Amino acid sequence: MTFSIVARCPKTLALGVAVSTAVPAVGSVVPHVEVEVGAIATQAQTSVLYGIEGLQLLKKGLAPHAALETMLAQDRDREKRQVSIIDAKRRTAAYTGKEAEEWKGHYVGQDYVVAGNMLVGSHVIRAMSESFEQEEGSVAERLLRALKSGQDAGGDKRGRESAAIIVVDKRWKSEPRPKLDLRVDLHPNPIEELCRIYRVVKERFPYF
Repeated sequence: MTFSIVARCPKTLALGVAVSTAVPAVGSVVPHVEVEVGAIATQAQTSVLYGIEGLQLLKKGLAPHAALETMLAQDRDREKRQVSIIDAKRRTAAYTGKEAEEWKGHYVGQDYVVAGNMLVGSHVIRAMSESFEQEEGSVAERLLRALKSGQDAGGDKRGRESAAIIVVDKRWKSEPRPKLDLRVDLHPNPIEELCRIYRVVKERFPYF
């Protein structure tokens, strides 16, 4: 019931997640990001433990695939999960459980992973991938563009209610805002509203 993208910028090493769904407040559960560590999206029958524990395992030195396998092995409901991971070294891992709602699936690209479930079709993921691979703009702008492309392709088959983006970058540590963390918790056009908010933030904090 969600579509998302996790990504890493090869130039700045920024890490981020963008996500949208047809239930409120997706930003409070799906995206998990830590500077110089990794970015994780946990969705379908969402368990925030994949985000919390996943980042801890990455910090201990596990590769995304090993971290994901460790968490799945401990989860009796793993077939209901969907998880995407990218770490600071650009390594990736993704999992879509057999019991996640159709259409479901993921795609691993260079420096990103897109995933979704309860979508109108596989073309949603394809549209997001094609959009992100257009390398114009910052990683935040590319994430938002991918999210909008997914919605334009049909997105969540139940509709739309919330969207969120989180991006971290070690270059921002000395700035007044160390990360970009924007959420639209309930709106008839959440991605459009998220993009509008981002434009306002960027006017005041150009480094985003």
